[in-house]
Amino acid sequence: MTTRIRRLLPVALLFLSAAAVPAPGAPKPAGGVRLPSYRALTLQNGMTVLLMEQHKVPLVSLNYVVRAGSVADPAGKEGLASVTAALLRKGTASRTADQISEALDFVGASYSASAGPDFSSGRAEFVKKDVAGGLDLFADLLLHPVFPEAEAKKLVAQRVDAIKAAKDSAQGVIRMYFDAYLYGSHPYARPTGGDERSLAGISRDDVVKFHAANYVPANVILSVVGDFDTADMAKAVTERFGPWAGKGKPAPVSLAAPRAAPGKRLLLVDKPDSTQTYFVIGNVGVARNNPDRVPIELVNTLFGGRFTSMINTALRIKGGLTYGASSGFEMRRAAGPFFIRSYTKNASTEKALDTALEVLRQLHEKGITEEDLASAKAYTKGTLPPQTLETSEQLAALLSELRLYGLPDAEINDFYARVDAVTLADATRVIATYYPEKDLTFVLVGKAGEIEPVARKYATEVKTRPIAEPGF
Repeated sequence: MTTRIRRLLPVALLFLSAAAVPAPGAPKPAGGVRLPSYRALTLQNGMTVLLMEQHKVPLVSLNYVVRAGSVADPAGKEGLASVTAALLRKGTASRTADQISEALDFVGASYSASAGPDFSSGRAEFVKKDVAGGLDLFADLLLHPVFPEAEAKKLVAQRVDAIKAAKDSAQGVIRMYFDAYLYGSHPYARPTGGDERSLAGISRDDVVKFHAANYVPANVILSVVGDFDTADMAKAVTERFGPWAGKGKPAPVSLAAPRAAPGKRLLLVDKPDSTQTYFVIGNVGVARNNPDRVPIELVNTLFGGRFTSMINTALRIKGGLTYGASSGFEMRRAAGPFFIRSYTKNASTEKALDTALEVLRQLHEKGITEEDLASAKAYTKGTLPPQTLETSEQLAALLSELRLYGLPDAEINDFYARVDAVTLADATRVIATYYPEKDLTFVLVGKAGEIEPVARKYATEVKTRPIAEPGF
């Protein structure tokens, strides 16, 4: 990937600190990828700003991250972070929701906001000629939302209906059941979008308080990537966000390291009209900064991360039991889940589960070969890194994520070297350490009348609940 390096002017009078990273002129590793040069700034109010010039197309992408996701939702009001993010574009002190939409449509711009477990985020993209107005609008949405009462009630009602509708499709809700059952009382058990009960209890006042407490400059990372001059953009961003007053950086939500669930236990969610069984098998996995994340991902590429993976080959290609099977590690601030997921018709539920567990057993007993590892390395280097560096929108999101999780630029710059350095011994070690075998949590969504006898084969603890029951 070609890196453009532009002259970066000092802006010390505007900021408390400013650092250029990486050093201009640093050599690009042969056969690898490198994060383009960018400027990191801290505004006087504590807001982090990351600016990266990319002049391939006349676009400017903005991405902000607020260090408050669903883990910051108060108990009983799960979904509050998500509702707050969605309501940002429903009106500001100077613009109605219709005026915001018209302004975006007039210049052909895009804007969206959402919340995940660890953080809330928003993104927008403008054509270069419209960037001044785009920054005005973007800042207005983030700093001055008014959260109209009618819009808040409307959105909450829509989300409650959407969750009820989603339960008509097991595939759309099974991960929420899995996370809730796996994590128990840990904050990662909370459904990011809330549930029928928690959403109904969210008021406009809750949203206003959440925004006031968490959407403060010291809690925000703003990344801007695109066709601009860094000094000019630094000035423009400072003019819009510098006056933003905050209450300091709120203390991060305490996240104890989740413990793996011991033994074998199973939750069966009864969907009486289902002709298929959807299942997830797994346990607590690893955090985003786990030092073994590269060999873990390489092994997972082989196990369940690509079409020719062990799981998909056994269940789909050879077994004909499903149209798809996969596995993954969802890496978060604390240890996110490891999961194997697939689905099959009711009659083949037992065979599909047995096959998935057999593949996991074979992974532990036989491991992988040098040839397998070489294949995973080639696949990973050939697909994953370039996809995160192709567009200004992707780069802006990547910059925000790296800073959020405290990861260095070496996460990208040394990626190929770290992939190449993984040995067969490393792969064997991560299989034994991170891929659960004896301690497994199962969640099945299907017709209990047909599959409950099968389900009891796999766990000493089996719980059953109707899918029509509120919550997850």
